[in-house]
Amino acid sequence: MKVSVCRKAHFNAAHRLYNPKWSFEKNQDVFGKCNNPSYHGHNYNLEVWVKGEIDKETGYVIDIKILKDLIKSEVEDRFDHKNLNEDTIEFKNLIPTAENMVVVIWNLIKNKLPKHLDLKVVLYETERNVVEFDGK
Repeated sequence: MKVSVCRKAHFNAAHRLYNPKWSFEKNQDVFGKCNNPSYHGHNYNLEVWVKGEIDKETGYVIDIKILKDLIKSEVEDRFDHKNLNEDTIEFKNLIPTAENMVVVIWNLIKNKLPKHLDLKVVLYETERNVVEFDGK
């Protein structure tokens, strides 16, 4: 029997959506106001879902404190109050769309989780714009 547990988190970050291979006009056509050369920011909400068998000795799928600390070190400390384009290595050559962000976050967390646990990450860029990734 597998059970899913979730830890929620929050971080603030700025970004600019643009492809450096394109002209300003093409970037403007594709990304609109998100192509602002002065950047723009979001208050991101994050859900990290871990699924696995319940450990018979602890009763946990994963100790939620371990998951909390993992999210802090791999996501919040790395991205909170940062300009994703300028201040992070992950987005130096990757457009920081919500879609790319959720995959990056999934990989950062998955690499630190025990292999037997499944992972799904849900990222809310706004209340209405949500992306999720489960590694498939």
